[in-house]
Amino acid sequence: MIERLQERLQLWQRRLQRHPRRVVAALGVLLLGTGITAFGTDPLDAALDRLPQRELVEAVPVAFTPADTETPTAPFILYRTDTTRRDDTLATLLQRLGVSDAQAAEFLRRHPDAAPLWRGRPGKLVSAEVDDDGRLLRLTARWLPRDDSPTFQRLTVQRDGGVWRARLESAPLVASVHLASGTIRTSLFAATDAARLPDSVASQLADLFGGEIDFRRDLRAGDTFHVVYEALSADGEVLRYGRLLGAEFVNAGRRHQLVWFQPPGGAKGGYYNFQGESLQRAFLASPLAFSRVSSGYGMRFHPVYGDRRAHLGVDYAAPTGTPVRSVADAVVEFAGWQRGYGNVVILQHKQDRKTIYAHLSRIEVRKGQRVEQGQTIGAVGATGTATGPHLHFEYIVAGAHRDPLTIARDNSGGEPLEARWRSAFERVAATMREQLTAAATVVQASAE
Repeated sequence: MIERLQERLQLWQRRLQRHPRRVVAALGVLLLGTGITAFGTDPLDAALDRLPQRELVEAVPVAFTPADTETPTAPFILYRTDTTRRDDTLATLLQRLGVSDAQAAEFLRRHPDAAPLWRGRPGKLVSAEVDDDGRLLRLTARWLPRDDSPTFQRLTVQRDGGVWRARLESAPLVASVHLASGTIRTSLFAATDAARLPDSVASQLADLFGGEIDFRRDLRAGDTFHVVYEALSADGEVLRYGRLLGAEFVNAGRRHQLVWFQPPGGAKGGYYNFQGESLQRAFLASPLAFSRVSSGYGMRFHPVYGDRRAHLGVDYAAPTGTPVRSVADAVVEFAGWQRGYGNVVILQHKQDRKTIYAHLSRIEVRKGQRVEQGQTIGAVGATGTATGPHLHFEYIVAGAHRDPLTIARDNSGGEPLEARWRSAFERVAATMREQLTAAATVVQASAE
């Protein structure tokens, strides 16, 4: 009996596999007749109950282990980093860092070493470690005492048991070499932005090649540049970018190259082409690191007086507060207010040359002071007769006005390379050629 029943079950299983739809349909018709169904399935159920049965017991591993209530869990720590701003207070800085700790805030407010954290120059790099309740565990800040400093300041504040401690120390910056390349599509600074070249390095590139390339008129789509520059880091974080070490600019098929060379023994360094000829210029191409010419030299329609008159300088559009730099070594002839010029600085250079910087929002030099090329003398503003923030810049030679856009092409101010340094220079130049080739190769590989 059991054997026949098993054979029937196997037969139905094979039919179900071959014709699933037919079997299901037949079963549905069968179930519609409830009386017949009850009569037909009863013996089958009884037969199934008489089949031999076996109980299996098997141990199953537990997928989790119960928590040990006696073992402490690791604390939750949140790491945040921010940069101090010009209008920061201690409260606003701690709020951005996610710190809600009255005791820590009071310590920072009272400790003399912590005062530079939110006072003085903005741009300090601050990192905080905070628990899940907003309590400060550790705070570290790093900043430069001045732009050209070879060292940085490090402030460390942390809780030692139940006592807060602060330590202020100085440490040397670590220099590393970076490579970058780009292609001109629209403008130089659009290309340097696309290449992620730091602004300070892009400015050096424009200044150093400004005597050979007119970046307003001579640029062509498809021009390329490769640069090698240094980054200065504090504890692995870049605080500033240093000198442009080498560069190559291909403009309209013509190759321009430069390399920084520092003679052994601490002698004054400078920029040279690969033939050893000095590229140092007596005048920078522009008094602003980044700018656009909003009004050129010559006759124009005056935006305030509404008539045509001679414009004896060049206007550079820039936001209020943008640093203005001296284009060459000079002595300050005048620094103060002068009618339509507003706040103005007049510099006296060698060879009977003068430069004028007008509409400044602030002045950072005084009459009789000596200034160096590239030194900040004020900031862009809209003082005097001005419709908006910009720098009005004039260039005067022997009492006659000249177009300031030609200033960088007037003369060279660098010293020739001494013969005794020639072999050392050749080694530096050979290394720089290899690095510039590497910069071009890296960018080409990333583009592909």
